[in-house]
Amino acid sequence: MPPAAAPATTSPPPAPAREAAPGGGRRARRSAGRRLLARPEIGALIAAVAVYLFFFSVAPAFREAGSLATVLYQASVMGIMAVPVALLMIGGEFDLSAGVAVTSSALTAAILSFQLTLNVWTGVAVALVFSLAVGAFNGWLLIRTGLPSFLITLGSFLVLQGANLAVTKLFTGNVASDSVADMDGFDEARRIFASEVAVGGTHVKITVFWWLLFAAAASWLLLRTRFGNWVFAVGGSKESARAVGVPVDRTKVALFMGVGAGAWFVGMHLLFSFRTVQSGEGVGNEFLYIIAAVIGGCLLTGGYGSAVGPVIGAFIFGMVSQGIVYADWNPDWFKAFLGVMLLLAALVNLWVRRTATRR
Repeated sequence: MPPAAAPATTSPPPAPAREAAPGGGRRARRSAGRRLLARPEIGALIAAVAVYLFFFSVAPAFREAGSLATVLYQASVMGIMAVPVALLMIGGEFDLSAGVAVTSSALTAAILSFQLTLNVWTGVAVALVFSLAVGAFNGWLLIRTGLPSFLITLGSFLVLQGANLAVTKLFTGNVASDSVADMDGFDEARRIFASEVAVGGTHVKITVFWWLLFAAAASWLLLRTRFGNWVFAVGGSKESARAVGVPVDRTKVALFMGVGAGAWFVGMHLLFSFRTVQSGEGVGNEFLYIIAAVIGGCLLTGGYGSAVGPVIGAFIFGMVSQGIVYADWNPDWFKAFLGVMLLLAALVNLWVRRTATRR
């Protein structure tokens, strides 16, 4: 027995295992790299760096701190809406009424407060209820009818657009609401929705900070909560999601209401920034929100995206909209430039996803 046991103690040295370690490290590094490339917002981040460097080099005014504050403000107004729109797209739906819903919310607060001579906070509260109700109605109608959200929200878009103009003319006699600047509660509301904060010798709109806060909250919601799992599940396949117990209907209604909440906040910012609201504003902005989400890596088919991506997409929008001005170019080219950015971002996102999944 002892002689038979001796050969077992003379096995070959574990050199192959040591030689395999570098390969395993390379595999680990490749896996980490692919995980990074698989992030939805990576393509948008690459595009944002390229756009920033481009305007930094061709427009000297773009390099100033005040210019960056203006870019961030433009991005924040767009980005506050782009975040809930992106979550809705991840959940597999669209909301084409998002642009005019902002104006509807602002008009509701302005007209109600002025006509009834109430504290503006009463109008703000009623506008919030109204905006959430519009979102809930869109979601409820989607569930009850099974129609595509494109058609349902297109109908809501037309209803709100017509109501904005008709109701405003009915109560004010013109196409704009009356000024609420002299009403009780205006100064307090303005501090929350439309004030400025001194940062490093320049003034930054408070919407920038709200924008980043909402994006952080949405990112936590998507990545750290059960509801976030539900959003990805219903966007990927609502039948499969329902089969494993996901409350599909409730999730979709909540996502539409999230868009309504975003429309309310941006509407309040517009009202307390300009004191009055034009009834025809907001038309077409719904496409800009969707563009910011798509540039940020959200798929039109749902089930894929992030809350950080639309933040970067909105920042690209802000850089392009202001960079063209600072570069002293013809602003008529803005939409063309934005369309090129959308196509390039879609191609970059496609390349990034294919690279991440390639063996």
